[in-house]
Amino acid sequence: MKRIFFLVIAASILTGTVFAGGQQEAKGTDMADDGKFVWIIESEDGILPGVNPLKVEGDIITAGSSTVFPLSEAMAERFKDEGYNFNITVDSIGSGAGFERFTVAGETDISNASRPIKDKEITAAKEIGRDPVEFRVGTDALAVTVPKSNTFVKDVTLEELAMIFTSEKWSDVRAAWPNENILKFIPGTDSGTFDYFVEEVYDKNSAAILGASNLQMSEDDNILVQGISESPYGIGFFGYAYYVENKNVLNVLNIDGVEPNKENVDAAAYPLARPLFIYSDASIMKNKPQVAAFIAYYLTYVNEEITRVGYFPANEDVINGGKDAWLKACEGMY
Repeated sequence: MKRIFFLVIAASILTGTVFAGGQQEAKGTDMADDGKFVWIIESEDGILPGVNPLKVEGDIITAGSSTVFPLSEAMAERFKDEGYNFNITVDSIGSGAGFERFTVAGETDISNASRPIKDKEITAAKEIGRDPVEFRVGTDALAVTVPKSNTFVKDVTLEELAMIFTSEKWSDVRAAWPNENILKFIPGTDSGTFDYFVEEVYDKNSAAILGASNLQMSEDDNILVQGISESPYGIGFFGYAYYVENKNVLNVLNIDGVEPNKENVDAAAYPLARPLFIYSDASIMKNKPQVAAFIAYYLTYVNEEITRVGYFPANEDVINGGKDAWLKACEGMY
């Protein structure tokens, strides 16, 4: 099946939309006369109903985390490869902006997030008749990177990491390091990656890093990659998948002597490992069966795709918790 992908980079916002067949129907009609989902086939995992993408109708709109973006994009591509013939929009705008579209504007069906939803966001969602349902889809090792040309820093402590992103020169952190300005490239404040870094490194106080010199911020991780790779004294951070995609021009740092890899993430040894999520709502999943189908498909096959994208699988119990949440949200429909 021919696939056409559309990526737009504008105002530091990356948007990916998958189109097929020119169809623009927003609501699915894939419901049997008895009110059950018509796309159900034999279960692949013994927990969730199986999904036949050929029978799934209606468009799907997702938005949020730039970290989760490549994973959701990969799942959307696979869904279409197996026969889904409508539109899936995947917008990379940051976790916070994604939650605003989901909980305030009510414009999206699924919200991608690199942090858990906040209480105030749940309250906002309920005010528009939505009750967010959480699905854990994997784990990220937040990658702190420098350009390939940087040979003087390979391992830093969390304390040094905090100093690096607030100091003016590298030599301010370690005297043996160059007396050169530290050029900092970090996600914007709408990003769950920014929130997570501030929480873990600065105990939730963002004032110091936001007031730092030589600071450039962007919601587009590809812009951060370009800035770091082209600056001999640059440094920045983002989801591990962006390091994997650009390891030919970047080096990743060990934190407290621990390398960001699967073994250390699984053992909870890497200090900056974090969960990845998607969120939806039971009423959306029942009224738009295509959304329920995509989430069931996502949860069934995510561990087959996530390593290829550059992240780490969540353990089976965590994934099964999301599957149980799906079954509860879609009760009576399968």
